[in-house]
Amino acid sequence: MGSLILCHSVRAKQPYEIGRIHLRIYTIEELCYYVCNNLYLIDHTIMNRQLCTWISTELHLDKLAEKLREELSRNCSEEQFVISLLRGSYIYAQSEINKIQGLLENLRHQKEVEKIKFKGDTLLKSGEYSAAVLVYQSIVNAEWDDSAGKKFYGHVYGCMGAAYGRLFLYEEALAAYKEAYYLCEEPDMLKAYLYCCYQTYSRKDYTKMLSGNPLFLSMASKLKEEMKEVQEELDSDVPEEKLQQWKNDYRRLDSRKGMRRTANGL
Repeated sequence: MGSLILCHSVRAKQPYEIGRIHLRIYTIEELCYYVCNNLYLIDHTIMNRQLCTWISTELHLDKLAEKLREELSRNCSEEQFVISLLRGSYIYAQSEINKIQGLLENLRHQKEVEKIKFKGDTLLKSGEYSAAVLVYQSIVNAEWDDSAGKKFYGHVYGCMGAAYGRLFLYEEALAAYKEAYYLCEEPDMLKAYLYCCYQTYSRKDYTKMLSGNPLFLSMASKLKEEMKEVQEELDSDVPEEKLQQWKNDYRRLDSRKGMRRTANGL
């Protein structure tokens, strides 16, 4: 966002914490920035009286806090709450607030399942992979909205696979990408599926899976070349210290994965 027109000097001694994404907010500027850049995530973690109390006691913005309390008492919509927050903070110009209002109005015309997916996508981009998985699971495990189309659900599975992959849970990622490719039949989904197979299967089983399937063999060949190029780039550009850090991170995550599976009896 741009056109900041007033900066407040007060910084909270006790931050307001958004537990779902482990974010601590100390100023009204940080709060407004979060809201404007995460419109799909606006829910009870922001729209509550606890936030109003924090705004009053920590930031000393009593009029703003009282205005937001009034909105909550009227069971206001997310749009009304956000606009009241932005206007009462006196940070953004009216033109910027109008843009946000337009985005919020567009959200109202989206299917509920599309809004939920965007929440998952936002969590995925911010590195909250486990939280993103839970959001995607809530979509595919609920009754499907036929009007959204099977490709939409294929992309949900694809995003779930990406989140699992970031957690080095390749078996779970493999299953998600398999569903994604079945629903979408998109080359990128197939490539991701084969990569997870490569990471999960023994070389013998991986080769056996590819044999007799020209499409799989062709994509696996492309994947192999891409993996080779990436490895060469890493070997030439990444400092040894960074490579060692990545290896340590992988071992730590892999250890956690093993502990989790042991605890679950897998």
